[in-house]
Amino acid sequence: MNRNPPVLVFSDLDGTLLDHETYEWREAARGLEFVWRASGGLVLASSKTAREIDPLRADIGCSDWPAIVENGAGILWPGTEDLSGNGAYRKIRDLLQHAPPGFRGFGDMGPREVADITGLAPIAAENACARQFSEPGLWTGSSKDLDVFLQEIAKAGVVARRGGRFLTLSFGQTKADAMAEIVRALNPKQTIALGDAPNDLEMIQAADFGVIIANPAAPEMPILAGEAEGTIVRTKRAGPNGWADAVIAILSDPQKFRKVTGNG
Repeated sequence: MNRNPPVLVFSDLDGTLLDHETYEWREAARGLEFVWRASGGLVLASSKTAREIDPLRADIGCSDWPAIVENGAGILWPGTEDLSGNGAYRKIRDLLQHAPPGFRGFGDMGPREVADITGLAPIAAENACARQFSEPGLWTGSSKDLDVFLQEIAKAGVVARRGGRFLTLSFGQTKADAMAEIVRALNPKQTIALGDAPNDLEMIQAADFGVIIANPAAPEMPILAGEAEGTIVRTKRAGPNGWADAVIAILSDPQKFRKVTGNG
């Protein structure tokens, strides 16, 4: 991990750097090569747990950089494998015992059902259930009942954020909040943020350049102000292919990358 990297890339995982169906990242390798050549860093930002992200971080080759876990509720700094959630997860689970019915979280499903829903291998599903800060799950009730549920949990300071597949409950810290903490610590010259779902919007808007990755399986993303200015773009291709297309386009453009290199 280097202070003042020329560029720091913040990336969502499922449906963005990882293929929505296969969870593979290899098709993004050509884009990652551009990041490494620019002496940049990659910060994974996901609803995944620390136990899920740590081996993935090693596989991709970015273990020297921090990772944002559980939708921004925690930061996994280099050299660490696990975090203490300070009881946040238990508080959420206790709250759900008294909340209106309709939310079925990972704590209700268990690893076997999570594996069935996501297609994850058994050990991967166990790691996905190793929650410390937040609780993903599926809403099984009506839209009207969901509004009541959200109002009730909000009284205890819990918010819900929609990702590509699940509704995730937490005490409110976002990916953008964690991104801001990392930027303060590392002071990159330029930032790029990529994502495909509503819970990525604040992170995308906070970066120097934001990228909305096409994902037919995710909720449609609203038009953002930065799109008219060219600081936020949308990809034509989905997943890691779209990820690589966007990163290469940004880092290959002297008009965009001059702030990093000082050239042009």
